[in-house]
Amino acid sequence: MEMLIKNVEEVVTEPELESALGSASKLRAYVGFEPSGSVHIGHLPLITKLKELQSIGVHIIVLLADLHAYLNEKGDIEHIRAVADYNQRCFAAAGLSEDTEYILGSSFQLDSEYMLDVLRLATVTTEKRAMRSMDELSRSKTDRKVSQMLYPLMQAMDIAYLDIDIAIGGIDQRKIHMLARENLPKLGLKTPICIHTPLLIGLDGAKMSSSLGNYISIHESETDIERKLKSAFCPPKVVEGNPVLHIYRYAIFANMEAVKIERKPEYGGDVVYNSYDDLERDYMAGKLHPQDLKQNAIRYLNELLAPIRAKIGTAKTF
Repeated sequence: MEMLIKNVEEVVTEPELESALGSASKLRAYVGFEPSGSVHIGHLPLITKLKELQSIGVHIIVLLADLHAYLNEKGDIEHIRAVADYNQRCFAAAGLSEDTEYILGSSFQLDSEYMLDVLRLATVTTEKRAMRSMDELSRSKTDRKVSQMLYPLMQAMDIAYLDIDIAIGGIDQRKIHMLARENLPKLGLKTPICIHTPLLIGLDGAKMSSSLGNYISIHESETDIERKLKSAFCPPKVVEGNPVLHIYRYAIFANMEAVKIERKPEYGGDVVYNSYDDLERDYMAGKLHPQDLKQNAIRYLNELLAPIRAKIGTAKTF
């Protein structure tokens, strides 16, 4: 429990998760991943949580939600499936075990029984609830398509059809997960436990997004990582909205027992931090310069991503 609740936004609910972990059942957890762009460091908190669950014997399913991407106007089916294949290679290279099950959404979402159950779910879901569930995920923010009303209903039904005990996702998935928790039991289906990971801030201080280009791909070259981090938004003594500190908290410290900030003797010399909180405290106090923070983030991020680059190279393949 201590491991699983670390670096998450919330667990809905912790008592349910603790009870499930204490049962004799083989638990099944999943993440639904819309194939629409690069896998980037914003996905690392989610990938880390999946690996932690695997380490205690939970079976992991990665749903490559091609039909969801199509409904959300992310391209034609052929392009989306090419991205899905690339996404699968990225997840595998990032350290998910060989036991990970990858499922293409269209492999079961077009079955008549599945669609009938989606329609059944529609009869117990209000229009307002469905629209609110898509607030953070919808590509179209105004004049939305009917397809974007189907999206949350299908995602909730995916959880039931894959027999999922634990649904994992970024905090932007919360409203859809809550729809599933509220309405699946009305159809006699299991209530999922939900784990929500944080959303990393983009390098420009906005939400990290493939469409905005303010991210670092998990297979980015050393040169590109250095270039991007050196120009990243990182105001002195400011924590709120600081993407470099987010990288330390959710990517670097999540994978390192201690972090050494290397710097010249005239600037205070090297300092070792055993926790993110200690590093944040010193940064707020002005004891760490933004350039020292960035330079060491470059070193650690390259160290973390080097094994991934070695497996899939540095270029997108879709």
